Amino acid sequence: MKIHSLFITLLTITTSFSSFAQPYPVKPVRWVVPYAPGGGVDIMARLLAPRLAIDLGQPVVVDNRGGGGAILGTELVAKSNPDGYTFLFTNPAHVSNPSLNSKLPYDTLRDFTGVSLAGLSSSVLVVNPSVNVKTVRDLVNLAQAKPGQLNYASAGVGSAIFLGMELFKSVAKLNIVHIPYKGASPALTDVIGGQVPVMFLAISPAVPHIKSGKLRALGTGSAKGLSVIPEVPPIADTFPGFDHTDWYGLVAPAGTTKFVINVLNKAINQAFLSEEIRQRMSTLGTEPAGSTVEAFNLRLAKETLKWHEVFSSNKPR
Repeated sequence: MKIHSLFITLLTITTSFSSFAQPYPVKPVRWVVPYAPGGGVDIMARLLAPRLAIDLGQPVVVDNRGGGGAILGTELVAKSNPDGYTFLFTNPAHVSNPSLNSKLPYDTLRDFTGVSLAGLSSSVLVVNPSVNVKTVRDLVNLAQAKPGQLNYASAGVGSAIFLGMELFKSVAKLNIVHIPYKGASPALTDVIGGQVPVMFLAISPAVPHIKSGKLRALGTGSAKGLSVIPEVPPIADTFPGFDHTDWYGLVAPAGTTKFVINVLNKAINQAFLSEEIRQRMSTLGTEPAGSTVEAFNLRLAKETLKWHEVFSSNKPR
């Protein structure tokens, strides 16, 4: 009887260990990008995904689910099975949306857990070349002369480029009308086409169009100039203290195991050891920036609170 009980105990321990030690991942991993293809978040996800696929031994598939200022794609992940095969690759919209939408179909802090920070990027204020402005001050003067008559494009309420322009409007005391799109790419298309005159844009999709002359850059969002466009001064030169830095990061639906989260966190941080990845990110004006799981969760909590304070008395649309 004792021998039988010991056999059962050993079998249970062995089975439990075998289950715990199951390889991960065993099938493709999906990264949902809550924006249309072509924007900064999408570009960064597609840059990192192939590298992680090498380390993980399985494809990392980028799935664009744009719309609703990142809410539609975010909801999809919030309600997905936390089995380690669906993640959200996102940006500051993730932490600003709770303050801009009183009835989100998910709870940002309760329904998600951070995996890792995945990069820091500046944004740039751009106009269609047909607009008769060449500097930040020129744009301010034009907007002040025509209050409510100038429009700006964004990837939707809560998107990083929306936040950048709202911050700019706040410090410059401007009345510029918001025209939301389902993603940065369609917004960019209309600015290049002249349908909308101005927008904030992540550096990565902006640089090629600035270099080709399809867009005119007025100022960078970072407090310092950027080596990728050294001729463009920071907005802080006109408005001291202005600093709008975008970030990219991976979050998982709540309930995802710590083991899985740690595997992805390690893979993301490992990717930044690649000189090729670092060089490509630098070319796009993005700084490699991994993190621990704990540090990223702390950042998410702090920024959620920050945007609540910013928009508590004013919720722009």
